[in-house]
Amino acid sequence: MTHQPRPATGVAMVLAGSCLFAVNGTVSKLAAETGIDAPQLTTLRAGGAALGLFALALAFRPSRLRITRREVPMLVAYGLAGFFFVPMLYFVGIGRLPVGISLLFEYTAPVLVALWARFVQGHAVRPRLWVGLAASLAGLACVAEIWGELRLDAVGVSAALGAAVLLAVYYLLSARGVASRDTLSLTAYAFGVSALAGSVVRPWWEFDFARTTVTTHGVPVWLLLLYVVIGGSIAPYLLLAGAMRHLPPTSVGIIGMSEPVIATAVAWLVLHEHLNVAQICGGALILAGVALAETARVQAAPAERHPEIVGAPN
Repeated sequence: MTHQPRPATGVAMVLAGSCLFAVNGTVSKLAAETGIDAPQLTTLRAGGAALGLFALALAFRPSRLRITRREVPMLVAYGLAGFFFVPMLYFVGIGRLPVGISLLFEYTAPVLVALWARFVQGHAVRPRLWVGLAASLAGLACVAEIWGELRLDAVGVSAALGAAVLLAVYYLLSARGVASRDTLSLTAYAFGVSALAGSVVRPWWEFDFARTTVTTHGVPVWLLLLYVVIGGSIAPYLLLAGAMRHLPPTSVGIIGMSEPVIATAVAWLVLHEHLNVAQICGGALILAGVALAETARVQAAPAERHPEIVGAPN
């Protein structure tokens, strides 16, 4: 039976996934305020997501979980770069910066991917790439307010920019990973690698699980962590992957840029974080620059052909 794409359904799925990812920033920050640090939060999230995704894979696609020795190095690199270091640096960033600002810095990753495609892979690009790069740099300057006293936390900015670089690596590795694996098994193994790495960096058996019984802002911490695993990890990944059955990857990527906007609004409502006029204008410039970079390649590169790279693993 031929699948009939439904663009409206695809748009709804992307927006739903972006909303879940966006809310995850505020939820994670609330959990971190109770004393759960970035490595702990990364490990808990990865472990829970891995268990959930492996359970789904075993229930619906057990044969897809087979791996070969040749796949192991790529899976390890993919899991470490995209599912361990990116979210951990993101958690460090939102701990020191407003959620929206940290996410805007990280969201420059597609521009880095486009530059990699041009200068390393030798792909042809349209002139709009340079306009997009200029817009993104100008936007970052406005967000950081470089003309003032640079009040943004240096560690937070460094962490957010580091997350952007590793997110670009994640995008590029995704193109290789999905060439031989389906989304569900690839993501399950990636979260599994992240959980193992987190157990080495910050063993989960040394966590103070008593923290999960307290409340913050009237919400139990265990409930926040449950959202981080299900609402902030498993559900949005499945929604965005499903959206690719109805929309082309570039469309999904551009619609997904609603995430920083929604994340900023949620943080403003819940955490009372706000951006000034210059930072709002800077954010708009960054998103415009990313949109230009996303559509600048003449021939679709691997990172743009596959659904699995859409959305940041925060």
